[in-house]
Amino acid sequence: MTENTVSTAVDIDDVTVRRGPHTLVGHFSVTIPTGTHWAVLGPNGAGKSTMLKLAGGRLYPTTGSVRILGRTVGRTDVRELHRIIGYVDPRQRFDDLEARELVLSGVSASNGLLRRFGYTAGDRARTEELLDLVGMGDRADRRWHEMSQGEKARTLTARALVTEPQMLLLDEPSTGLDLPGREILLRVIDDLRAALPDLTTVLVTHHVEEIAASTTDVLMVRDGGVLASGPVDEVLTAGNLGRLYGIEVSLQRVRGRWFAFSEGPGPGGD
Repeated sequence: MTENTVSTAVDIDDVTVRRGPHTLVGHFSVTIPTGTHWAVLGPNGAGKSTMLKLAGGRLYPTTGSVRILGRTVGRTDVRELHRIIGYVDPRQRFDDLEARELVLSGVSASNGLLRRFGYTAGDRARTEELLDLVGMGDRADRRWHEMSQGEKARTLTARALVTEPQMLLLDEPSTGLDLPGREILLRVIDDLRAALPDLTTVLVTHHVEEIAASTTDVLMVRDGGVLASGPVDEVLTAGNLGRLYGIEVSLQRVRGRWFAFSEGPGPGGD
């Protein structure tokens, strides 16, 4: 089976990850079909980022198996996997580059621009296309330290896509964003999913409000295990959210987006 014909982007099968005496995830299983768009929800410490690192070939399971884009982790060169998986982590640190340079540096997988790397005209053209796609085309010369958190998140998304990966993983990309920044980023995610329909995407978040309208499936993670997974309309329910966070929840959908509210009394309530 070739890379272009794999029907499953990620298959995590009965995986446990231990670090010393601590179990990060246990008996964890999820299958992500190619071309689907997932949101991973859960409270702090639930195992969301661990799951994303497994899906990106950045963490090996202690037990169980992980298969990514037709390759079994532990039986393949992870450097090959990393070249076909885009990874967005807003906590990553970079040299103080212009947005254009930062995106281009993704070709060489370096934190700074390698002047002697030999970036091609095609690399540079794709950089400009992606900057336009994420709404940074008119800010391509803005330097990293000058960018807002939202501009950084969009630039990092373009950088992750510059190598034309088959899968894009986003680890809490809305961290630190204000309302306008969040809404612009979610619109960008919807736009890139429409522009790149074969791309599989997985986005980790704490908040229902940060789930893009184009999301097809949801994975709910609690206490290092899978609480629920599957199509968004089936899994994203008030009942499941209540079990996920341990509170009664009211869930509303407005213009294709979801909003959750606690059903309990407010501050000072009875």
